[in-house]
Amino acid sequence: MDPRAVETTWDTGGRAVRRLVALGDSTTVGLGDPRPGGGWRGFPALLADALGGAGKVRLANLSFTGARVGCVRTRQLPTALRFGPDAAVLVVGMNDTMRADFDPVRLHDDLDAVIGRLALAGAVVATVRFHNHGRVFRLPGPLRRALWRRIEELNSITDVVVARHGARCVDLHTTPGTYDTRAWSVDRLHPSELGHRMLARGFAEQFAAAGCAVPRPVSLACAGGARVTGLHHAGWLVVKGVPWLWRRGRDLVPYAVSMFAREWLRGQDEQPAPQWSGEALTTPQQAPESM
Repeated sequence: MDPRAVETTWDTGGRAVRRLVALGDSTTVGLGDPRPGGGWRGFPALLADALGGAGKVRLANLSFTGARVGCVRTRQLPTALRFGPDAAVLVVGMNDTMRADFDPVRLHDDLDAVIGRLALAGAVVATVRFHNHGRVFRLPGPLRRALWRRIEELNSITDVVVARHGARCVDLHTTPGTYDTRAWSVDRLHPSELGHRMLARGFAEQFAAAGCAVPRPVSLACAGGARVTGLHHAGWLVVKGVPWLWRRGRDLVPYAVSMFAREWLRGQDEQPAPQWSGEALTTPQQAPESM
């Protein structure tokens, strides 16, 4: 299905968003959606345009590359609260899933603090549930399964925190076009211009559903970004792609091996991902086979 063919009904009435804050990692920075003159645009700028554009919406993009959930809590959240946002978008967590010190309890506490304090300050908060990124980046099978298991843990935590604070959420795994290669940049790690437009549209829909005015619906027709060629693909693979895969692989391989060993000892090919109960991670029980 062509993601650009999806149509959305928009309500331009509702609460006006005058101050929008964007928090997170390199995706929120805008990587993958280069401006012709240099720098990045990304979904926050596209979303700000949808909510009213220059002169009506002030955008504070506080994100930076490499950020993890803890970074957002300690380094971005204080500035965001001083900004006094009407709405906030948050895309972060993938960097956590790829690290050896992945800690679900710490992730829950940090994410709860970020979303909870923004909501308490009166902002409409929207975040994401992540997709199976191993299907996009084409990781080897064991690494793909290990990464997906961690992503499912992160998504489970997100579900609890979002429900607790009444936040909004875009489910990337079920969003039409997420696994379309056109939605991804040369590195397959960050959205392309189309992908950023899809993210902006998803957030705009969530804000509209929360009662915010969205006077300028997000178009999925690519325009205004820099042209990306095959040379960009080759250059990224040599300069950044292979080194990145080596670094992250060293973090994921031990976890993938231990996960495989546990599953082999249990005599199972697949184990359900742990689910966040609010106090501890628990593994859901499989339903008994029908007779």
